[in-house]
Order: sequence, then structure tokens, then C-alpha cells
Amino acid sequence: MKAYIFPGQGAQFPGMGKDLYEQSEQARALFEQANEILGFSITDVMFDGTEDDLKQTNVTQPAIFLHSVILAKVLGDDFKPEMVAGHSLGEFSALVASGALSFEDGLRLVAARANAMQKACDIQPGTMAAILALDDFTVEDICQRLTDVVVPANYNCPGQLVISGTVAGIDAACIKMTEAGAKRALKLNVGGAFHSPLMEAARVELEAAIINTEFKEPVCPVYQNIDAHPYTDIEHIKHNLIAQLTGPVRWTQTVEQMLRDGATSFTEVGPGKVLQGLVKKVDREVPAASAVIQ
Repeated sequence: MKAYIFPGQGAQFPGMGKDLYEQSEQARALFEQANEILGFSITDVMFDGTEDDLKQTNVTQPAIFLHSVILAKVLGDDFKPEMVAGHSLGEFSALVASGALSFEDGLRLVAARANAMQKACDIQPGTMAAILALDDFTVEDICQRLTDVVVPANYNCPGQLVISGTVAGIDAACIKMTEAGAKRALKLNVGGAFHSPLMEAARVELEAAIINTEFKEPVCPVYQNIDAHPYTDIEHIKHNLIAQLTGPVRWTQTVEQMLRDGATSFTEVGPGKVLQGLVKKVDREVPAASAVIQ
């Protein structure tokens, strides 16, 4: 079974999507439509902007979404997903690619998500840290013992878990993780405590937008971040998508579940190769590659 996976924030790079724009008339039309929907020329930033330009939340999330979704559409008949999943933001790309959301509605929700998250960061400052070579149970246990808000945010692969919370909480957690035997406890250069209770204001704002958006049954199961299980039921999909903002991304468990359910190959659709690397950390033998236009 072919599994298609869609990257999240951090996969962006200067010039992203320019090749798609130049090679495909369909891609050009979709990029121009995106500029109209967003109310600014995101293509200018994607194609000619600097790394710093692309790091702005209102640019980063729509840019990665557009690269992923437009690539999937340009693949045409070659894109035949039997199961899909996306890492954090990538879940929106997966939902559009699988037909659960229209291109336009998906982009509007991603833009709303980016803006809501930025506002939540301004209201409640926080940060994140990557914990390397420490088992999940120990990381979870240390988080629970701290008085500040600190939670597991991204279960990326065995031995790599990202935690999220208040600045003071993350600082304290990094010390305790190192003392417990972590190879590294590295604070990340991010604007807020994503996938934690500190994103509650964003969750409330996005919930209203999701409830008012039309969803359709996807053409294949969508494995969702919140619990790593496959869904086709619209109400479950919406509920899980709302919960994702304050809940963890269970990527390790998602890949493991997809393999148990019969995935024989993984194709990453979008910028970068981060997810392929994470898949290989779960199962070294399974084929994983980038989607390319023939």
C-alpha cells in the first residue's frame, strides 16, 4: 500500500515551488489563485524571499501547504494514495490531497491557523526543545513533575521527542532531561509553545473556522496526529484537527500504525526530506522517497 506523507513547519527553503510554477500551467493557476485568497503575493516570498522572510508564521505555513498540495495535484494520475498523514501543519495538506477539503478552504484554514497561532504566541510566550536519546516514558515523567507547563509536543521518531511549554519550564526541563541521560536537550528557535495548552486561544479561534468549513469524506484513510489512528468520518476528522493545536503530534506512532496497516512505501509530498528520515528511524527497510514530477 502506498502511503503519502506531508511535511510541516521547518521544511521551507528559499525558492520553494518555483520549479512547479515554471513547469506546470495547472500549478501556475493554483499559485495565482493562492495570491488572491491570501491578499498578498506569497509567490514573491516563496520564489525570491530570504530564509528570514520565509520564517514569518503567516508565510511559512501557507507556503509549505501550497508546495505540498500543488505538487500532489500536478502529479495527476500518478498520485493514488491508499493512506495519507501529515506532520502538524501537514495534516491540512493531507486532508486536501485526499479530497476531504477543497484547495481554497484548506488554504483559508491554514492562513487562519497561522494567524491564530501567532496571536496565541503573543498572548502566552513559550518555546520548545528537542530531547535526543531519551525514552518517551522518562521524558513524559519529567514533564509531569514540573510545576510550569511543559508537555511532549512532537513524537518524531524513536529517541527524538520535542517538548513544549513556558520558557522557564523548558529551561528547567532541559536540565532535568540531561541529568536523566539525554544525549542532548536543545532549545529550538521557534516563536511559541506549539502543540501545548499554551495554544488554547488559537484552538478556540480555529475551532470556529473548522466548524464553518465544508469537509467531505476522503478517498483514503487519513492518519491523524492526535492519536495516530486512521479516519474517514468527517466529524471525527474535524474534532481531531481542532484537538491537534493543543495536543501532541504522534508521528512515531503514526508511521508504526501505517506499517501495521500494510504500508509498503512512503512518499513525501512537499519541500524537504525530513519525514523520510523520520520514517527510516522507525523502519530502516521500508522504501521512502520524495514525490517528483515525471
